[in-house]
Amino acid sequence: MLKKIPKQVVILGLISLFTDMASEMLYPVTPIFLASVLGASMISVGVIEGLAEITAGFLKGYFGFLSDKIGKRSIFIAGGYSISALSKPLPGIFPEIFVVLISRVADRIGKGMRTAPRDALLAGYSNSNNTGAIFGFHRGMDTLGAVLGPLIALLLLRIYNYNFNLIFIIAFVPSIIAVAFTLFVKDKKVEINESKKIQYISFWKESPQIYKTLVILITIFSLVNSSDVFLILKSKNISHSDTIAILGYVFYNLIYAGSSYPAGMISDKIGKKKIYILGLVIFSAVYLGFAASDSFILTWILFAFYGIYAATTEGILKAWVSDLVAYEKVASAVGLITMMSSIAMFLGSILTGYLWDIFGSSVPFYLSSAVSLIVALSLIKIHK
Repeated sequence: MLKKIPKQVVILGLISLFTDMASEMLYPVTPIFLASVLGASMISVGVIEGLAEITAGFLKGYFGFLSDKIGKRSIFIAGGYSISALSKPLPGIFPEIFVVLISRVADRIGKGMRTAPRDALLAGYSNSNNTGAIFGFHRGMDTLGAVLGPLIALLLLRIYNYNFNLIFIIAFVPSIIAVAFTLFVKDKKVEINESKKIQYISFWKESPQIYKTLVILITIFSLVNSSDVFLILKSKNISHSDTIAILGYVFYNLIYAGSSYPAGMISDKIGKKKIYILGLVIFSAVYLGFAASDSFILTWILFAFYGIYAATTEGILKAWVSDLVAYEKVASAVGLITMMSSIAMFLGSILTGYLWDIFGSSVPFYLSSAVSLIVALSLIKIHK
């Protein structure tokens, strides 16, 4: 089956693999670094993650529209990955809470610049019968980096006596490898009708109703889909171990990586909608479990199902959107839905941090479980 994956999709997968390897060396380490080393509060962690997400969100929308407008993808891909690479070592050189914020925001600027154009390019190298497989393969490669990154970070922390600063600096290496691969990315020609260049307002008016409904429902879901750092911190509270908390996150990514491509292929056969709804139901059950559990073993089981949730939603949603709109509008469509999602996650991360500080960790998890189930039931009613 992998022989059907185009060469350009494989290159984009390798770029994501090395970038995520670098990012995920830092992602599970950063909240622990903030809370344990720099003394940041939970709401501070939420604000940092929220600002990072909202920055990426706004830029995903903007660069999605811009990519469609000028008919180019590769320049945004190369620029975005380069900015993210340069941001990685900053907290290691200047270990301050504000520098962590600057680094996270800069990293998300890069992500915002590249995400929609890259996803549009993935859609351009697929057809109506294999969008799920294409996006699933890419998510699998991306998430494989998320498996390797934390493992490398844990190994280095053990070798260098938990020198968090060093991890930030070393993460620069795989980032540069990813940037080198962007030199081989080739654009797929986008036809531009000068009299019908895409505009923000006209794009929304002309979009299919099902797409508009998806944007609204996914935005609502994203309000309770806060940053994964809270899952890591919840796991740490249960296990009382930084290492076990990070390994739980690695286990989640391992399941995610292994499930993404099969989930994508299945969605091509039975429909993206069914697989996506299944993912939301699993999310609801996982967050209910995290809210109620104080069991170390159950936490790992929940992380496994959380990996299945991610595999059945993230790539599937982009594939679904790609099937709903014309190729010359894919970057705009993906950019808008991810922009709205990121803005909602910004608010959701702050809300989660606030509820955690005031009422304890269980309350925000119960809220996430309930709202995600309502969104899943609402999606059943939409057509296609």
